[in-house]
Amino acid sequence: MTKDDLDTKLRSAALNNAHFCHAVCRAHELPADFEDEHYWLSTSRTPPLYPDAVTLSPETEAESLLRWMDTDSPGCSVKDSFANLDLEGDGFEVLFDAQWIHRPAAGAPAAGSSGLEWSEVADAGELAAWEAAWDGEESTGLFRPVLLGEEIVFLAGRREGDIVAGAVVNRAGGVVGVSNLFAHDEADTDAAWAAALGAVAARWPEHDVVGYESGEDLDAALRHGFTAIGPLRVWLRTSDRTRFLRRRDT
Repeated sequence: MTKDDLDTKLRSAALNNAHFCHAVCRAHELPADFEDEHYWLSTSRTPPLYPDAVTLSPETEAESLLRWMDTDSPGCSVKDSFANLDLEGDGFEVLFDAQWIHRPAAGAPAAGSSGLEWSEVADAGELAAWEAAWDGEESTGLFRPVLLGEEIVFLAGRREGDIVAGAVVNRAGGVVGVSNLFAHDEADTDAAWAAALGAVAARWPEHDVVGYESGEDLDAALRHGFTAIGPLRVWLRTSDRTRFLRRRDT
């Protein structure tokens, strides 16, 4: 892989992720937009687990981001897509580091014998049940029905009728992103990856697949044909970390 190829893949992964953040914010009727090829940004505080800005270029400067952001109220966050910003002097701390992942367009792996039944979330009721299963507690309305459509698909894996695994796939930026992947039983994690990749192969077989993961979640992605292509970092400007603790933002 050449340096130019790697740069293109990283930018595509960041752009895809920013588009999903944008969709979630617009679903909540929050002001958010893209600034050319440099960054995506919301001028209002975003929903829990979602960043206020996503950098789209390694040349993006911190000053150009922060001057438009609400840095006064708790919870201001930046997804530093190339892990090259230094925001400590602006009162931020590192929330977590992860790796962007990339998988060339190809057929989906075999689903295995997990015993799960997979389907796409079709309506508001199913979406609320999906969010409750993903969150581990109950639906708070983070994911709104307006998100359901041709470009964003929520996948639910059921056992005996209950949602016990799932993922989101979204097409944007010339690639397809996989995010919010979960499994209540660790043994179902590989089935969730296979189901997500199967959905991508069925809908958009010509598209590469991207996302980001860390730790054991990264190991699982690598087992399914992904390659780690570069670091990202999420910064948080407050000591109040509760809005990000349950799960990483997508």
